[in-house]
Amino acid sequence: MADDFAPTPKDKFTFGLWTVGNTGRDPFGEPTRARLTPAEIVDLLGEVEGVHGVNFHDNDLVPIDASAEQSEQIKSEFAKALKRTKIKVAMATTNLFADPAFRDGAFTSNDAEVRAYAVQKTMRAMDLGAEFGAQVYVFWGGREGTETDGSKDPIEAELRFRKALDFLCEYSIERGYDYKFALEAKPNEPRGHMYFATTGHYLAFIQTLKHKDMVGVNPEVAHEHMAGLNFVHGVAAALSAGKLFHIDLNDQEFGRYDQDFRFGAVNIKHAFFLVKLLEDHKYAGFKHFDAHAYRTADRADVIEFARGCMRTYLILREKARRWGADDEVRKLLKQINRPSKDLDGLWGGYSRAHAETLLGMTFDRGAMASRPLPYERLDQRTMEILMGIE
Repeated sequence: MADDFAPTPKDKFTFGLWTVGNTGRDPFGEPTRARLTPAEIVDLLGEVEGVHGVNFHDNDLVPIDASAEQSEQIKSEFAKALKRTKIKVAMATTNLFADPAFRDGAFTSNDAEVRAYAVQKTMRAMDLGAEFGAQVYVFWGGREGTETDGSKDPIEAELRFRKALDFLCEYSIERGYDYKFALEAKPNEPRGHMYFATTGHYLAFIQTLKHKDMVGVNPEVAHEHMAGLNFVHGVAAALSAGKLFHIDLNDQEFGRYDQDFRFGAVNIKHAFFLVKLLEDHKYAGFKHFDAHAYRTADRADVIEFARGCMRTYLILREKARRWGADDEVRKLLKQINRPSKDLDGLWGGYSRAHAETLLGMTFDRGAMASRPLPYERLDQRTMEILMGIE
């Protein structure tokens, strides 16, 4: 029997080496799963079926202290696994947060030597990503922030970050890498306060860059939910600006630490409207599941976790199609929306005549306020569709 929700590589679903390779360790407990080599992680993804790509930080693939010989061996085994499984490298990034050298930031560090090292490390990581055909390069400033604002001038910190990105854009251009850069926001953790806390912060920041056309955003469900924000609205802002270059899908309880649950595992209605938005506006980029299995999972259950992320997306895609075709939803939307080309045309483009016409009009506030807006019924019908009530 055919599975209507079986993914294919055309869906552009991807996973990181650090996601399915997560060992189950947390701040209060030791690992519950064995550490896998990058090649073994790719082979695991090959068992999942339908995965398009794999992503990595530089040190997910090659340990920071690896010798040249060790590096070549790891890359050779990784390349063979990619060939075996027909999985592609979609995105690469740099680990600028784990090593103690970055304890006070990377590009925004108060130490000029640390800043220079961070740029060098990123250039080398960009070389590594390009070696395996990565198309997107993500920047997550995991230590770019403060615990006490007395430690840094935030204007100077932003200037340092801007200079680093301008330099790295030039490096990508000069090397012919053709990367799309995607900036990933987060409000806190591991720093008490992170610079560029939300997707909106980055959308504004991008406009100050020398090569703003090649820089977009990589919003993550969990990170916006940590800030108590509506992720769908953040993604909509990125889409509207033409800046959604990559997206991290997972799930998260509001107000908690960064949980990185399986996509759709917590807030199913938020996940539904996110999928609907991406499909309605024909987002064609990679959909990366930046999540990991529960600490209780064994290898078989990690595979189920990966399958579950993709399957949930595809089920919600079908639910979005049904929602749009549902007779009651269509009737409700027709009742709610009151279009008028003439009225919208008056303020859709300024002219003195349009302004004078608007100033001379009389509006019936009582009539406008009394028109029904059956949002309760619309939301209930949405819930029924999600729960399988036809």
